[in-house]
Amino acid sequence: MTHVYWMEAKCEFLKLLRMRVYSLSTVLFPLMFYCFFGLAMGRSPQPGAAMPMARYLLATYGAFAVVGATLYAFGIGIAVERGLGWLQVKRASPMPPAAYLVAKGAVSLAFGAIVVTLLFTLGAVFGGVRMPLGQWLALGGTLIAGAVPFCALGLAIGNFVGPNSAPATVNMIYMPMAFCAGLWIPLQFLPSVLRQAAPFLPTYHFAQLALGVLHAPVQGTIMEHVGALAAFTMIFAGIAWIGDSREQEKVYG
Repeated sequence: MTHVYWMEAKCEFLKLLRMRVYSLSTVLFPLMFYCFFGLAMGRSPQPGAAMPMARYLLATYGAFAVVGATLYAFGIGIAVERGLGWLQVKRASPMPPAAYLVAKGAVSLAFGAIVVTLLFTLGAVFGGVRMPLGQWLALGGTLIAGAVPFCALGLAIGNFVGPNSAPATVNMIYMPMAFCAGLWIPLQFLPSVLRQAAPFLPTYHFAQLALGVLHAPVQGTIMEHVGALAAFTMIFAGIAWIGDSREQEKVYG
């Protein structure tokens, strides 16, 4: 049984790796933004805190990278495969039903881990970021674990939108959600109306958790942000279940 999960994850990883649109954009976009904003500003302190921007933005662009890898793999991947009828083939095969989703989740986390590692390398080598090993590991673990709510969101998107509209839909959700939560630039630079709206976004709570690892000034407590992400996960999972049920009724009804 374990072999089936491993083979499904392996095939999913190789598929996405060979899709240059996914693999290159998922890896290069966060690195490019970090070079523009994190490394270009060098060691200048983040407003309101004695923390270099290169270090501060490791957390936010790490979150940006993980969310992107997850939403594109789930949201677009599932929508395209559903449109091609591939999900019906999977259901008709003797493969365990959970293997398909587990493989997509594992591969999303793998790509997220790759880009986070590259971001850490850029920060340490070119940005002068220095932290204890435990803090590096804690930040990386927080970023990878924080992908779970966005797996559920991607699944919800993939179960509702068509293959042609999936990329635009993901971008319409992903980009504003990242910007308004302060993943591109610190929240202090955003208009007050966006700062007030940020707590209603899952990306905000994800970023606050990551910034908390760096001991940067954050709003709320760790448990508040974890609880908010857990609530978002259940909401997105419920929406995804409704979309999947609707799809099966169309096919088998």
